[in-house]
Amino acid sequence: MSDSIDSSDVLKRKINSASDLHSVVRSMKAMAAANVGQYENAVEALNDYYRTVQLGLFTCFHQYQPVPDLQPRKACIGVLVFGSDQGLVGQFNDLLADFVLATLGKRPEQKIVYCIGERLQSRLSESTLNLAAGFILPKSINAIPPLIGEMLLKMESLRAQGQISEVIIFHNKPVSRTIYQPFSHRLLPLDDIWQKDLQSITWPSNSLPEVINASEETLLAFIHEYLFVSLYRACAESLASENASRLSTMLRAEKTINELVEVMKGRFHLLRQNSIDEELFDLIAGFELFKKSDY
Repeated sequence: MSDSIDSSDVLKRKINSASDLHSVVRSMKAMAAANVGQYENAVEALNDYYRTVQLGLFTCFHQYQPVPDLQPRKACIGVLVFGSDQGLVGQFNDLLADFVLATLGKRPEQKIVYCIGERLQSRLSESTLNLAAGFILPKSINAIPPLIGEMLLKMESLRAQGQISEVIIFHNKPVSRTIYQPFSHRLLPLDDIWQKDLQSITWPSNSLPEVINASEETLLAFIHEYLFVSLYRACAESLASENASRLSTMLRAEKTINELVEVMKGRFHLLRQNSIDEELFDLIAGFELFKKSDY
């Protein structure tokens, strides 16, 4: 009977611990759901703005043909990879790392990889890639613009020094509320291929607009905005995917904990019932002995 009592006490402690863990998981699930919403709203707004910037560039190219000297030179490839700093994100970093390694493995050029997120940097450090000092992952929407400005300055400095000739972005992109997939985007150079893709855009109306005082300065302003919003959108999509992955992980954890608690409660009630039955049997047996002793 003492074994049953000890087992019941152990189960009770496990149930209490699981309940505490369930409260933590529930709080993290709520935070992840809230963060997913704000980052998804940011991505939606950025998509509209990105389209506006593209249309502005499209108009500039029709009025102002000369393009700044942004043609590639033979040098390393600069790689920007957006990962995560925190855990509990499932396969978020592993899937992206595998995608980065598979994609860059097809390129014979040397690469300089800049990670945004310590978890991903730790994962890629196991490969043969040349990892440079990464950037600090922003914790909120308001912290994204300073990061993007720092990254643009770094990439432009490397290009000006001839150390890199191309910049590729890797990040996870949301597909639905809890689903994401790895994605890559060629940010630089703004060469003939990029211009050809841009000029294939269809203007939304029959009348083409005109840019007042169309000049190289205007074009450069649009190009700077294009680079800024491209990086901003990549960062926001990565953060949305990270929180979507964390939300999915917390949903699975919550389901597992609930199932485990139900199993432990069932065992706990069974042990208690067995303990009660044993006590009743002992009481009845004692009563029967007492009756016989009276005779």
